[in-house]
Amino acid sequence: MASKVNWQKAIQPLLNKYKGHKHPLEYKNVYQLVVMVILSAQDSDRNINKIAPDFFVVFPDMKALSKATSDSLHPYISKVRNFRNKSKWLVEMAQKIKTDKNIPLKQEELTELPGIGRKSANVVMREAGAKPEGVIVDLHVVRVAPRLGIASGTDPKKIEKQIMEALPQKDWDAGMAMSFLGREICRPQPKCEICLMRPVCTYYKEVVSLSPQPPAVKKKTKTASKKQGKLSD
Repeated sequence: MASKVNWQKAIQPLLNKYKGHKHPLEYKNVYQLVVMVILSAQDSDRNINKIAPDFFVVFPDMKALSKATSDSLHPYISKVRNFRNKSKWLVEMAQKIKTDKNIPLKQEELTELPGIGRKSANVVMREAGAKPEGVIVDLHVVRVAPRLGIASGTDPKKIEKQIMEALPQKDWDAGMAMSFLGREICRPQPKCEICLMRPVCTYYKEVVSLSPQPPAVKKKTKTASKKQGKLSD
């Protein structure tokens, strides 16, 4: 459960820091966003950004993708993790949606599409400017939220629920803000000394600040230096 912190107040510096920051996926429209979100599952945004331009030359919109076969996608996404399943999901999705204007921006409708779960739906809605119906919880948030103390455990759905309970709906972009923090500062080896969330961070208070500091290195005396010099000659 969330620690005894007024998270609505405590989260504001983080929200302000990353307000308006675009998702690292380099999409140009909602169609590209949806495709890239599906491709990025269990893969890196960097890899998807690399392969996407060639893909979109051949499949520029939902209509073109709906006429494709899953096999015809393979040459363009073969370097993507789980590409065979993803190619099937993309074609099935396109055949269901048919045109770009039919892309849904509601969580329930998005999660009914192949290859889109809650996290992916939340990303699409956030980037498309839709009103949030949930909180983005990716692998970075799974690490950052329990460290901060706003949530606990490792289950993304449970973490999302805890964040939604700790914050009003208007602040649910905290999920993406925590993701950015996790990418830049709160990495597996965190840079706590430069983190703006340090004053309210449980991990910093209970682990970092209580860790024994390494002993100061004693300067060698002139006598010791001379002896060491003789031994090394």
